[in-house]
Amino acid sequence: MAVVKVKSHYQVTLPPQIRAKAGVAVGDLFEAKVEGRTITLVPKRLIDRELALALNEVKRGRVKGPFPTAQATIRALRRRTA
Repeated sequence: MAVVKVKSHYQVTLPPQIRAKAGVAVGDLFEAKVEGRTITLVPKRLIDRELALALNEVKRGRVKGPFPTAQATIRALRRRTA
C-alpha cells in the first residue's frame, strides 16, 4: 500500500509502481467516486458519441460485412438504400 500526500490545489501524485501497475499515463481521465470517507479513481475513456452509437450497433449485430471486395460492399449498400 502506498501513502500519498494532498498538495497545493488538492493535487495527488501517484507513485511510479502504482502508475505502472494500473497503466496510467499523463493526460488519462478518471471517474472519482466517494463512498463514506473512501475515494476511488476509475480510469475512463471518452469516445465520440457517433462512435459509441456505432459500437452499440455492432454489439446488437445490426451490421453487414465484412465484404470480400469493394464491389460487394457497394452492392450491399445499394440494396440497403434501394
